[in-house]
Amino acid sequence: MHIWGLALALLVMTVTACGTRPQTRQQAARPPAVVDPRVLAKRLARAQPDWPANRPVNCRRDKCVALTFDDGPGEYTGKLLDLLRGREAKATFFVLGQMVAADPHGLARRIVDEGHEIGNHSWSHPPLTALPEEQIRAELVQTDNLVRRLTGVRMRMMRPPYGATDARVAAETRREGLAQILWSLDTLDWRDRASSVVARRADAAKPGEIVLMHDIHRTTIEAVPQLLDTLAKKGFKFVTVSELYGATPVPGREYTDRWTKHE
Repeated sequence: MHIWGLALALLVMTVTACGTRPQTRQQAARPPAVVDPRVLAKRLARAQPDWPANRPVNCRRDKCVALTFDDGPGEYTGKLLDLLRGREAKATFFVLGQMVAADPHGLARRIVDEGHEIGNHSWSHPPLTALPEEQIRAELVQTDNLVRRLTGVRMRMMRPPYGATDARVAAETRREGLAQILWSLDTLDWRDRASSVVARRADAAKPGEIVLMHDIHRTTIEAVPQLLDTLAKKGFKFVTVSELYGATPVPGREYTDRWTKHE
């Protein structure tokens, strides 16, 4: 009986080993899946079909401009949201993870709830081109995870701090499903803290442009009523970046204005 019991135990061990080893080898040898960025963009759009909310706007026909605000949310972001709501204007906010984490008012959630677009501007605003790949990934993923937890949406675009990008940054944004949104009109509001100067520069926007501003500066917020009124009189519609393109931008690709190819 002892011999038969030992033989049975050896048989069970052999069958178990034969059943698990090939699977382990197969899993270890399987290469990571490669997803075409355009396919990923379509998947993201299907996953969140109602965000940002679709509006009857056609930027191939209408005069559109995308106002974008970096580095927040900050102490003036709430006032900016009030101004945009009062004029039925939509914008895109490229937020810093550390600012979202420090915000006691839940402004990231308010940005999403009021129909604006929210994008990834890294966690702590370093030049991503100066970082090793694992740190680039951490800057983006940590911010994405926090914003997704607080708002329920996954960001589809990012803006590299200082506009600094290269092939490594592009590859990482592609992996994370984020398009790189740059700009065509810089108001230089970070340098010139005069609301009249900022408004005048924004007033020069042409149809299809992406305008760069920062919602952490009081003078920028003070410039917003004038620039909204002036551009509205010229027939402009204020849209999110996704509305400007009429489609989810392709992950990894750089965009600077409406004429950037994205097909």
